[in-house]
Amino acid sequence: MATIGAGGSIPDFEVSRNPGAWFYVGLGLAIAATGIGNPGGCRWAAAAELSPPRARVIVVHDPRAMETYQPNPVRVRQMLDRALRRWTEQPEAAAAWRTLVSTGDVVGIKVASTLGPTFGTRPAVVAALIEGLLAAGIPATNIVVWDKYLSDLRRAGFDELATRYGVELAGAVESGFDPEVAYDSPLLGTLVWGDLEFGQHLPGAGRKSHVTRLLTQRVTRLIVVSPMVAHVEAGVTGLLYTLAMGSVDNFQRFEGEAARLAQAVPEICALPPLADRLVLCVVDALLCQYLGGNRGLLHYSTVLNELRIGRDPVALDVLSLQELERQRRLMNIAHPPVNRDLYENAALLELGVSDLARIDVQRLPE
Repeated sequence: MATIGAGGSIPDFEVSRNPGAWFYVGLGLAIAATGIGNPGGCRWAAAAELSPPRARVIVVHDPRAMETYQPNPVRVRQMLDRALRRWTEQPEAAAAWRTLVSTGDVVGIKVASTLGPTFGTRPAVVAALIEGLLAAGIPATNIVVWDKYLSDLRRAGFDELATRYGVELAGAVESGFDPEVAYDSPLLGTLVWGDLEFGQHLPGAGRKSHVTRLLTQRVTRLIVVSPMVAHVEAGVTGLLYTLAMGSVDNFQRFEGEAARLAQAVPEICALPPLADRLVLCVVDALLCQYLGGNRGLLHYSTVLNELRIGRDPVALDVLSLQELERQRRLMNIAHPPVNRDLYENAALLELGVSDLARIDVQRLPE
């Protein structure tokens, strides 16, 4: 079994993306932070001193993207096309897409549907992604819109997109979890229906969070689309949190405590079936909810009319944290400091850049 452990003293992770191509990854936040096995400290420190990585993010704004809290599909599509052309430096949107995916790929679009169509990932944004992929020659049967539960996708209105475009709608739970690819943590979880080991009374049951078969056996390229909604423990219901939560079973054990999420979320996102397939991150910032916990509340929301894209989920998430804090200041709302350990840990695992000073934001003119 390919298993990654939480923290140090872990075995190598082994996974195959293509026959004969094997990747060996030994990850652990304790190792990354302390530099165990490297007398000079963190094994990335020397490289970072010579050439600190930078992230690039494209922000596009249209003041008429939202009308009475509903997205304008035509304007959203135009916004996405503009952002992609700038991101890839291609003259046309179809050419931009072809730098990210090929016609033989199975493209998974990971959404956040639990909060519904108003506060979660908005179907209009996903429709724009689908239309762009179709125009680039990706067959509809090779496009999968997915989240943890199929029922959440349907309640959020994504079944209508599946019918309209002929794409696949899939839930991680309904697709099943891969017994051979898992994240291992000593924190035991209370297994529920849908978890691979639910109902099995075996030694060590509840230690593993298995990756959905959608990622280990079907999807070859991954797009993640998250809203900009405040989260009590993670700071934002962003790209890293929604990807980790939706990709594995037995995740509930990490909820409710910032320190647990700060370790588990980056390590899950670093698993090769997730990290190796990621080609595009989109923050649906048409609406920004800056307060209210993990549920949708319109009176704590501001219309931003923005889409933000890039390939660095860490950079995009910390920019979302910055915007949420800015909105709270504008509203004179006192709020305790957000724990940023999750994003700093993600940077240690080389998932992206958490330092705002090293994020290049390009705002497209209206």
